[in-house]
Amino acid sequence: MSSFGRAFGVLRAGTGLLRQGPGRITSRKASGGPHIEPQYRQYPQLTKNQKFESELISGAMWFWILWHFWHDPDAVLGHFPWPDSSAWTDEELGIPPDDEQ
Repeated sequence: MSSFGRAFGVLRAGTGLLRQGPGRITSRKASGGPHIEPQYRQYPQLTKNQKFESELISGAMWFWILWHFWHDPDAVLGHFPWPDSSAWTDEELGIPPDDEQ
């Protein structure tokens, strides 16, 4: 938005206030839903609809994760065969020989 457009909007709002007078300013809420006042250093108050939606979304997320973990475990565990650690020598593991002090 250009600076001219912002200035025009401010002037239009100011003239509207002058026409109404100082005692006729009203406050309106943006929607018809429940209005929750903000509280300083308090936990937010959740509506039942917000709780239901959050539970639904988190349930769908965990279903997606566990479904794909069960049906495609290679995506998490890797696409390679696990090495047989019993076939490794002491030298490969960095263990010094028994006769070395």
